[in-house]
Amino acid sequence: MAFQLIGGHPALDLVNTLDWRFRKEGPEDLLNSYDDLLRFTEQAELLTPEQTRRLRRTVNEGMGARILKRCRGLREALAEMFYAPSAATLKTLGGYFKDARMQQKLAYKDSRLEWNWASMESAELPLWVLALSAAALTTSDAMDRVRECGNPECRWLFLDGSKNHTRRWCDMKVCGNRMKARRFKAHKRN
Repeated sequence: MAFQLIGGHPALDLVNTLDWRFRKEGPEDLLNSYDDLLRFTEQAELLTPEQTRRLRRTVNEGMGARILKRCRGLREALAEMFYAPSAATLKTLGGYFKDARMQQKLAYKDSRLEWNWASMESAELPLWVLALSAAALTTSDAMDRVRECGNPECRWLFLDGSKNHTRRWCDMKVCGNRMKARRFKAHKRN
């Protein structure tokens, strides 16, 4: 199964992995296993296919379940920050961001410095790359362009890259068409 990466940034797509978050029937979690997490980070181009293959071979089920739980914690802290921020949320996110940064080391590459991971074999690598990706977004000017889908049950997050910054739907083909059809039917009834 491929993930719908329509958010314009991996941190937003991560929040969107809890689908239908605001639906009264309840949400649908798209991250149900460590393998799902690996597929997501690879599809979002945060991990290479080789990295995900190595992690699949070396991470046991128990460790994978613990990392998945922590990743869902990061996802929910990000969701709170975007939908209803609080001081506690900032503290939680700061912990994830700091933990990920602590796993990096500074090294020379082609006569310049760059950050590398201290351990490319760690089961937590998907969590760390997602945390640093989220840190990059949340501390950037792009935050001014984060929007939520106009469908009240969906409310997926996305970066609005439209010319006039008026994008309303996560995906015009899905929520945009649904909402337009609802308005048309309601108008016909009146």
